[in-house]
Amino acid sequence: MKKFIVLLIVLLASTGWSQTAEYQKKKAEKIEEGSVFTKIIKGELPAKIVYEDDDVIAFLPLRLQAPVHILIVPKKEIHTVNDVTDEDVLIMGKLFLVAKKLAKEKGISETGYRLVINCNEDAGQSVFHIHMHLLGGKKLGAMLNRGK
Repeated sequence: MKKFIVLLIVLLASTGWSQTAEYQKKKAEKIEEGSVFTKIIKGELPAKIVYEDDDVIAFLPLRLQAPVHILIVPKKEIHTVNDVTDEDVLIMGKLFLVAKKLAKEKGISETGYRLVINCNEDAGQSVFHIHMHLLGGKKLGAMLNRGK
């Protein structure tokens, strides 16, 4: 299955709206070697886990981007949002419920928080296992640089 996905990525590169060749190569290599998040889920890599159940795991990232920054990850390895299927509806919804629970536990549910899921090159996705960033604990400002 992974080889099929790698082939699909290469084929999509021939369209006008594609990822750069360098990004495609890195993406294919990372998919082939397996997600760092899958290694955390399997206990092969350490992480500071703040939530876990049969379907979802949540842990602190190595580089915090806000006072509260938690990665919420489905245990099922789904590479990008573009790879979500009808079968994934419940697990994707569960990510939001876990985010809500953790935001309340961290005391940011009323002051506000941001949920971010990056998809592919222009969004800066570097780990090809869907994950949601829960960010809060301070005013986060505009999501995008609105300058020209």
